Amino acid sequence: MPPPPETGGRVRRFSAPVRWVHRTTAALTLLCVATAACLYVPQLAELVGRRHLVVTLHEWSGLIIPVPLLAGLVARSLRADLGRLNRFGPHDRQWLRAVRRRDHRPESRPAGKFNAGQKLYAAWIAGAVLVMAGTGLLMWFTGLAPLMWRTGATFVHDWLALAIGIVLGGHIAMALADPEARRGMRTGSVERRWAGAGGAVPRGSVTGAG
Repeated sequence: MPPPPETGGRVRRFSAPVRWVHRTTAALTLLCVATAACLYVPQLAELVGRRHLVVTLHEWSGLIIPVPLLAGLVARSLRADLGRLNRFGPHDRQWLRAVRRRDHRPESRPAGKFNAGQKLYAAWIAGAVLVMAGTGLLMWFTGLAPLMWRTGATFVHDWLALAIGIVLGGHIAMALADPEARRGMRTGSVERRWAGAGGAVPRGSVTGAG
């Protein structure tokens, strides 16, 4: 039986399947980024060695990054969270306007369970993973396309990898700066006050136990 959505001063934010998908995807992504760094940074390549093993780990970790998400779709809570991430409302536009004005007041940045920044990040990283998978396959299986296509795929793959590394660094930095957000992903629950800090959106949509 799942835990109750609310217990004392805490509310449930993420179910176990959602947390499992996040952790597994994060581990695969970090492995993919780390092996990419070992392939492209000469100092790391010399330090690690075993290039064939690093290439194999990079290829397979990148290929199976979508697998945890696809497996987790059997969970209703994950599908509900994906639906929330995929919907933009008037409050999201207000949140983005406040960011543009550098307005940090909580009431000026209303949010549901996910704020507009998290929604944009999720959409961007999902698209980036698809592009990386497509270009990576063209580089891996050289017979799939002519040389000009493979050259273009390599260019896109390399520069998008750099962009992903920068964006992931920002994502990790923001997580490190918010202990309660990390606790929510680790334990599944957050403080009621933290959950309601989004502003004008009803509290049920903020916590979204799903």
